[in-house]
Amino acid sequence: MNDDCTRRSFLTALCVIPTMLLARAAGNDSTADRAHRIHFSSIVLDTHDDTPLRFFSKTYDLGKRNPDGHIDIPRMREGGLNAIFFSVYLFDEHVMGSPAVQKALDQIDAIHENVRKYSNDLVLCRTADEIRHAHARGKIAVLIGIEGGQMIGNDLGVLRLFGDLGVRYITLAHAANNEWADSSNDKPVHNGLTDFGKDIVREMNRRGILVDISHVTDKTFYDTLEVSKAPLIASHSSCRAISNHPRNMTDQMIRDLAAKGGVIQITYEKTFLDQAYREAYDRVLGNVFTGTGDIAKVCGEDIDCYSRENLKMEARLTKEGKLPIVRWEKIIEHIDHVVKLVGPDHVGLGSDFDGASMPDGMEDCSKLPKITEALVGRGYDESVIRKILGGNLLRVMEQNERVSREMQVTEHQSDRS
Repeated sequence: MNDDCTRRSFLTALCVIPTMLLARAAGNDSTADRAHRIHFSSIVLDTHDDTPLRFFSKTYDLGKRNPDGHIDIPRMREGGLNAIFFSVYLFDEHVMGSPAVQKALDQIDAIHENVRKYSNDLVLCRTADEIRHAHARGKIAVLIGIEGGQMIGNDLGVLRLFGDLGVRYITLAHAANNEWADSSNDKPVHNGLTDFGKDIVREMNRRGILVDISHVTDKTFYDTLEVSKAPLIASHSSCRAISNHPRNMTDQMIRDLAAKGGVIQITYEKTFLDQAYREAYDRVLGNVFTGTGDIAKVCGEDIDCYSRENLKMEARLTKEGKLPIVRWEKIIEHIDHVVKLVGPDHVGLGSDFDGASMPDGMEDCSKLPKITEALVGRGYDESVIRKILGGNLLRVMEQNERVSREMQVTEHQSDRS
């Protein structure tokens, strides 16, 4: 063998040996090790966290590990949660008009102030690229959602203002109907979206604001699906086939959402995850959490008091056998259901942390790596897991951003002609 052949053989060996070692190392990876690597190198994006009202509590500090609740920076770091929609919502869902607008502005301002205060960890983002850039810098991407269209005060100018302030999605309705959209928690009065509601959806498309159909009636969903030029999201909904709750989506709704490129973000609230729990909850508690129950009378609008009393009551009722235990693995069951139904490109994570009762084992955001480990254990491909953790939502954001640009270019051309 001549010297050139010897040299080529030697170089080939240098290339092959590391590849063999990497393959052997990957083969020896435990499920937990592989899941940890995937999870903590991914963009893990949660589309619904009700933390903003806690910013007004005297005892809560986003920058410190808190003894209660679900979200703070130390636990986000521990759980690999590096992109979060802080959801602005009204404790009293019946507040309308200018008071609703003002309450929304107060919470938006509080989000901005917390990002400023903890700028070493947090950065406000508006686009998919900004989220990716934040991740590359080791920052937690903060985005803003509005849970309840009544907070625009029936004014497209306020909608545009919210967009300028960084709002990236609006849930068309919350727990009660507003003046232009029917809520799944209320008796329908509009038969879906009104004409003004359709104008709102079009304006959201034009501004690149994601249209969120969690909390709306089925008819409102289908009206929105027909009007919107951009894919929709369900920021915190689960599967009605598993838990027959009106807040969840039917299989056909999920198929139709996916057909237009949308994504359902699975929520962890126990009544949405588990049918047995939902039935027991309705039987034992009725509407105690709708603002007229005993806890609301004790706590008023003190969200921390509300959460503490809620947890104590649920623990007591579970101990008495009146409420069943719901395990965190139900989250995976819902994810599996969507993947089997429409494929892996249309499902993500929308916990409802700081606004709902979490299943056992998912007590706060520090437990999120369990989801990735469960997906690895079930044989999900790494690329699919990354989509579920955040990639699917980023894709929908990019599609909304593209629709917004196209609409504005068309308007500009029309204005010039």
